[in-house]
Amino acid sequence: MRDCEAEARSEIGADARRARVEPARTPLAAWGLAVSLIVGPGAMGLCSAATDTPTEPAKSVALLDVHFLNDHADLEPTTDAERARIALIASVFKAKLETSGRYHFISIPSDAASKIAAGPEVGACGGCEFGYGKELGADTVAWIVIQKVSDLILNINVYMADVGTGKLAFVHSVDIRGDTDESWTRGITYLVKNYLLDGQ
Repeated sequence: MRDCEAEARSEIGADARRARVEPARTPLAAWGLAVSLIVGPGAMGLCSAATDTPTEPAKSVALLDVHFLNDHADLEPTTDAERARIALIASVFKAKLETSGRYHFISIPSDAASKIAAGPEVGACGGCEFGYGKELGADTVAWIVIQKVSDLILNINVYMADVGTGKLAFVHSVDIRGDTDESWTRGITYLVKNYLLDGQ
């Protein structure tokens, strides 16, 4: 607010200085009053509008699934450490989005979670995601797929869809190097910060 007031005072001062070098047809005091009436209220109105603009309310999100796709599960079965990372990446994803203030996650009751887990894979179920979202009362549904190509090469894929429109709202993927807690965490953090939250 102070910056806006300073800007308004600067404009008034500039107009007053211009008045001094022009023919003195009108007293300087009258110039100052006229300028303050014209410029001041307008500038103050702009400052107030900018300051009082309401922020968009946070969207409710249901994280339906974090799916681990192991391309070589027959040769290298999924480990307990990788199963733990699935929970880790879900936790980091939620925390980053909620900290931004743009989203808040709703809890999924155990019966609904069991229904989702027993059904077709989220993202390849012909639109079941939107049905789940409506049942849960969410604005947005999200799901994550981590694909393990090898111990060195993995990718994280994040999907978010608008329940009201029935359309995907966000899809992005990042590659990570290394099958570790650190690489998974850095991968989801990078994706969320740079692509979903635009650097926030």
